[in-house]
Amino acid sequence: MLGLSGVAMFSVIPSKVQASRSTTGVRSLGFNNLHTGERGFGSYWIDGNYQEKTLSEFSHTLRDHRRNESAPMDKRLYDLLFKLKLSLNVEEDFNVISGYRSPQTNAMLASKNNGVAKKSYHMKGMAMDIALPNVNLSDLRDAAIELKLGGVGYYPRSGFIHVDTGPVRTW
Repeated sequence: MLGLSGVAMFSVIPSKVQASRSTTGVRSLGFNNLHTGERGFGSYWIDGNYQEKTLSEFSHTLRDHRRNESAPMDKRLYDLLFKLKLSLNVEEDFNVISGYRSPQTNAMLASKNNGVAKKSYHMKGMAMDIALPNVNLSDLRDAAIELKLGGVGYYPRSGFIHVDTGPVRTW
């Protein structure tokens, strides 16, 4: 393929990623918000189409519980979580410690804890702090890192990992 300047351009997308672009099938997820006790479950993607009603319900379950504010979550985050469950071959719902965070909540948390990023991806709906019942936290971390789909933070003392759809990095 030739670019605008007449220079040959090549796709560098790995074949593994191309194979996952199927337009048939169903992708379902479940969430247990540990702060509100609410659960959300649904098929968020069916035959190549994101299901807006399910995505809206997920956003409500994953809202900032301190301010009762929700925002649309990045669809790529749901795809990351779906692939994470597939790679671990588990059916359990994700325990969610934090999904969306309002700028006010994030500023409050950052003022109390150096581990909270001032420009957190949580404020953009691009991050979640999660755990999976019956899955060792280090195994969950390793599987998330292996996907190479974004950032992965490991917080064993707090009992969760952070995943986001930002640049690939670990801490």
